[in-house]
Amino acid sequence: MAIIELIFLLTLAGIPVLLILRTVATSHQQQQLQNAFYQLLKEQNSRISLIQLAATAKVEPQLAQQYLEQQINTFGAVPEVDADGDIFYRFPKL
Repeated sequence: MAIIELIFLLTLAGIPVLLILRTVATSHQQQQLQNAFYQLLKEQNSRISLIQLAATAKVEPQLAQQYLEQQINTFGAVPEVDADGDIFYRFPKL
């Protein structure tokens, strides 16, 4: 019985630690996305693609897409398609 209680207590103690680690990781990824976003705005003449953002920020494409969609809505970016069929978003100039 003592072993079960010990396992239970260790599990309960581990949950807050995991939640804190997840929060820290999410915050770090958001900071990476923000840094990459503004870097690309400067370097790419205010044109950003999803793959550029994900690669520069080194995050999963789904997370980069969520972030990019927020920025598109916030700044009113306009989608553009280049000659290769790639989609870019034109943001207002800095």
